[in-house]
Amino acid sequence: MENNYANDNGGFLWGLLGCCIPIVGLILFLVWKDQKPKTAKAAGIGALISVVVAVISYIILFVILGAAGFASAAL
Repeated sequence: MENNYANDNGGFLWGLLGCCIPIVGLILFLVWKDQKPKTAKAAGIGALISVVVAVISYIILFVILGAAGFASAAL
């Protein structure tokens, strides 16, 4: 198998696509991890960032709603 990394520049837009649509970033990472490692890494990191931000947002949301519910129950 020939290693042709001529078109493998990483690319911010692949990372942005992975961030906007995480499942696409994951699929691109899995498909390109051997042929285009830099581009695959950009798409994978974009997907990972999106998932981490979503999890942190949900945690913050539940903490705020939990505190509001606890405060209203105490009244």
